[in-house]
Amino acid sequence: MQLSADLHTHSTASDGQYSPAQVVELARKAGVQCLALTDHDTVDGVEEAIQAGAQMGVHVLRGVELGAREDRHLHILGLGLGAGCTTMETLCRKLKDSRAERKYRIVDFLEEKGIHIDLQEVEELAQGGLVARPHFAQVMVRHGYVSSMREAFDRYLDTDEYQRIERFKADAADCIAAIRQSGGRAVLAHPCQLNLPEEKLERLVKELKDAGLEGLECFYPQHTPEMVTAYRNLAIKYDLYVTAGSDFHGERVHPDRPFMPTPLELAWLLDR
Repeated sequence: MQLSADLHTHSTASDGQYSPAQVVELARKAGVQCLALTDHDTVDGVEEAIQAGAQMGVHVLRGVELGAREDRHLHILGLGLGAGCTTMETLCRKLKDSRAERKYRIVDFLEEKGIHIDLQEVEELAQGGLVARPHFAQVMVRHGYVSSMREAFDRYLDTDEYQRIERFKADAADCIAAIRQSGGRAVLAHPCQLNLPEEKLERLVKELKDAGLEGLECFYPQHTPEMVTAYRNLAIKYDLYVTAGSDFHGERVHPDRPFMPTPLELAWLLDR
């Protein structure tokens, strides 16, 4: 079963610009037939997205994106999660509690750098969802501390120094186990962001495969044609499914990540 798919997107349930229903509507207009809503550390928005998809003719998959402890750029996507997945909800609750506590540390961290942020303004931007780094970055841009979201991350929110205040994260193997126990398929997201030499990336993929990884995000906005070829070859070598995702957050958050409808064979996700 081949459909035009985008299997990596975000809504206001985490750090996206649009509500889950709005994400589905915008994806449909962009030509997406199968969408996975993969908010960071939460499945709170998936039911709204599924209902919207049923009305608009878009097949919506329950999804999540989990950051792993081993590397700040090591993210595991869970695709096709089952309804009422207690294991995932339990893990997400622990992650949400950790994020809720981290926001105070981020305020203190930025204060040390001479950046004075009103947490209430950040929380209002999050619209009741998880408070995440992009919300802080948007407020920093709004008040002129940085000129862009990218600068906010490069100088402050994605540095080695920032990592000392990071939140709780599960090991990659535990992320994969939670996804599988919730009826989903585990996929390694945006391998390019790991910035690993070819041999180290292959070693990581093999380790994750042994832990239950089932897919590799080969198509991604930052992947060059050469990268796509290399990642597809790696997927073939380790018998992994090929996925594609835009990492859509909305143009205000990540203007360089529009929807990326990609023809994919999806029987492994849909015929279950």
